[in-house]
Amino acid sequence: MPLPLLAGALPILLTFGYVGVCAASPWKSCRRCGGLGFQLTRTRSGKPKRGKHCRRCDGNGIRIRRGRHLCNLWARTYRDGTR
Repeated sequence: MPLPLLAGALPILLTFGYVGVCAASPWKSCRRCGGLGFQLTRTRSGKPKRGKHCRRCDGNGIRIRRGRHLCNLWARTYRDGTR
């Protein structure tokens, strides 16, 4: 496969791969809290304890993927435009 053809096909394959991931699993774990819903803190003796409530994921530990969010926005706009 020639290099220019491969360079042109690679972004398309990556895009379709990400669309497939967003369709199969629209949620991912929160990066800020690591999927716990809160941040871990340490006591004075060094044992971990529950910290502050994560505001980014609202304590759920999961967030919607950006691609899925864009798909939902597009579908909402399309649905509102055809009413």
